Amino acid sequence: MVRCLVSLCAREVVRNHSSSPSWLGWVPRELYRPLLEAAFASGRPLAVGELAQCWPERTLRVGGPKTKESISPNRLCVQALLLAVVRGLGDRRCVLQVLDLCGLHGDEGGTGDSMGGWSLTVAVCTMVVQAKAGVKRTQKKDGDRERKRFSALEREMDLKRERAQKKGSVEPNSGGTGFSGFVSEQDLTKGVRRRMETERKKRTGLEDSNTEEKEDNCDVLVHVRADLFVNARSWERVRVALTTSGPLKLQCRYLRVEEISVSSIRTLLSLLPRLGLLGVDIRYSSLGVAGLAELLPLLSSFPSLNSLRLHYCNLDFRRDQFGQEDALRSLSQGLASLQELRRLSLTALRLPGQLRVLLSSLPQPLEILELPYLSLSPSDLAYLSCSHHASALQQLDLSENRLDDSTLPSIRRLLSQASSSLQHLSLSGCGLTDSLLGLLLPSFGCCRALKSLALALNPLSMAGLLDLVQMAVRLPNLRQLLYPNPLEDYQPGLPDLPSSAQLLDWPLDESTDINVTSSQLNRVLLDSGRGDLILTCDLLNYDKDLVA
Repeated sequence: MVRCLVSLCAREVVRNHSSSPSWLGWVPRELYRPLLEAAFASGRPLAVGELAQCWPERTLRVGGPKTKESISPNRLCVQALLLAVVRGLGDRRCVLQVLDLCGLHGDEGGTGDSMGGWSLTVAVCTMVVQAKAGVKRTQKKDGDRERKRFSALEREMDLKRERAQKKGSVEPNSGGTGFSGFVSEQDLTKGVRRRMETERKKRTGLEDSNTEEKEDNCDVLVHVRADLFVNARSWERVRVALTTSGPLKLQCRYLRVEEISVSSIRTLLSLLPRLGLLGVDIRYSSLGVAGLAELLPLLSSFPSLNSLRLHYCNLDFRRDQFGQEDALRSLSQGLASLQELRRLSLTALRLPGQLRVLLSSLPQPLEILELPYLSLSPSDLAYLSCSHHASALQQLDLSENRLDDSTLPSIRRLLSQASSSLQHLSLSGCGLTDSLLGLLLPSFGCCRALKSLALALNPLSMAGLLDLVQMAVRLPNLRQLLYPNPLEDYQPGLPDLPSSAQLLDWPLDESTDINVTSSQLNRVLLDSGRGDLILTCDLLNYDKDLVA
């Protein structure tokens, strides 16, 4: 109740920007967080900038895990935040040391004025480079100011020397050596000027031998943590930001790269700080088995790396191609070096019959395993069901791997091993018919920890769907069920055993009321009292990560 009241009051405060000068200097530090959240939620970039510029805490965290209530960040608010952090470097009120932007980005190209992962990466890298340029401009102004001050001191010393000469420096001394007073004054003047010159060089940094060293040792004022999205267009910007030594230091939590070469990925990994990198996601890059084996030793140098995702990376393995066996062996050894790996995603890599070689070398059991479009063979599934990973799995995705009577025993054994830990399961597009589903329903029912179940694009009839929902309502933790459209909802002409591609492309029968299917399934929910279970056939908007 108190938290809601504070949030409502914060929205009213940030709504009127003209009043900010009157309250900004008097706000307690514990209210900065709700005010900033209200400014983001209300889309108030000016308020975001003013709050961030004088942030009173050492850490500023914006973003976080995705929830049902979370909204994509407003582009203007994010840009105002980044600009304010740079301005805050010279603000005595700001004590910021860590800016955490991990999880801030929304979907690239999404609706509204949101900032996607690629745009945020470019903006953050630009901020890092601009901060270094700002420091150089400040140093130049300070240097000009120092040079003017020392020039004034030199002119004053010259005037004093001229006055001393006019007073008459030809006074004989007791030793008979004339002009001794003038010589002594001249030596003194030279000594003072020499010391001034040395001091001037030290303060303005004009000594050529020390310029590069000062740039390299520039003090880091704020560490910036973010998830980076790198492709051919943002590659150079990211490289410059990672090699820039300035008041802002860029760090990466999750790295996503798309459509760049193995050599570019290798260069990027060599530039990243070793601590803090948790995951690497490589997509649409022609790595090949040999290319991935080349990258894995670099990945092993990141001690906290626990997630590796490879999507459409062209790892097509063929035994008849020379050197493939050795490359696969190197790949297995490289995976074995990833000591903290807990998540492995391999999408459309075409490695049939090689699952044992890949997974048996991993030192720790995987918690998340995603193997869609992998053309898994019966021997692959048999190994997986008996592997040391089975009992530790929390998420399992076997979508678009064809299942039949020969693979069904392995799937049932796998579900039995993972029954106490499995929370998210996807078997979409696996060719499950009513008869195959009927054999799997008891295994589904044993997975008491299951929170989401995805079975889209399977050729099920309305009777099979009703059996599925009746089983689902008995799972106490299940919150989402993605079901396929029943065969009765499609136009005539569909094959008896259609593939997932045919189910995706085949038009639905407009004469059939789709709401009738939804009503029948929802009636089962009402009869069982399971109002907390969401049933959906919307494959595009389904997101298991929204399940608490």
